[in-house]
Amino acid sequence: MPDAEGAAKSIAQQRRTEFIGGAKATIPLIIGAIPFGIIFGTLAEPSGLSALGALAMSMFVFAGSGQFIAIGLMAAGAALPVIIATTFVVNLRHMLYAANLVPKVRHLPQRWRIPMAFGLTDETFAAVSNRYMCDDDLTHAHWFYLGSMAAMWGNWQLCTALGVGLGEIFPDMTSWGLDFAMSVTFIGMVVPYLRNTPMWAAVIVAGAMAMATVAMPHKLGLMVAAVSGIAVGLSLHMLKQRKEARQEAAS
Repeated sequence: MPDAEGAAKSIAQQRRTEFIGGAKATIPLIIGAIPFGIIFGTLAEPSGLSALGALAMSMFVFAGSGQFIAIGLMAAGAALPVIIATTFVVNLRHMLYAANLVPKVRHLPQRWRIPMAFGLTDETFAAVSNRYMCDDDLTHAHWFYLGSMAAMWGNWQLCTALGVGLGEIFPDMTSWGLDFAMSVTFIGMVVPYLRNTPMWAAVIVAGAMAMATVAMPHKLGLMVAAVSGIAVGLSLHMLKQRKEARQEAAS
């Protein structure tokens, strides 16, 4: 009996450590997202969304870029199907994230995978990907994911609320240029993974394609850029593997 209690305490401690580790790993990314969340809150009312509606959107939608696009289309008077279709296209990148994580989480029950899918953001994906790449022991890695997700979700709610309140006090906050922080955050998420030629090629091609297709409707250029970058990076990676295999066979 004491052994069973000790094992249970050890598991609880490992889960707690993973949860806290996930939250800590996300803090640097959260800092960059703070202005982004505040700006969303300030834009809500001028775009025709009530304060309660803005808070509910952040709570139940929890998709930064999708929320910005949605309120922009609302302000322009777009029809509901157009808003839904456009935000769907913009958030298709999460399918790429999910495809990368599926091998790591397919053993988990649905009660875990459903909330993990809801909490899959750019920041959490970056933090969790690093966790999966640097450690082979993934027994409790989903608690790391939960910690990252909880930290990011809580930050987004707080910043939305601050933005709603500050928007009434400082109605011109959107002209302060705070949105630069999100670009810096994305750069910070990508750079640590640029460790070889295929990765560099994927980023360069994706960036070039994003600029070339910026005029495409409904933000479809984002998906074109993403698919192009992945195709180039994967092709170079496969060529590299074949070259290494031939060299091993020759030796």
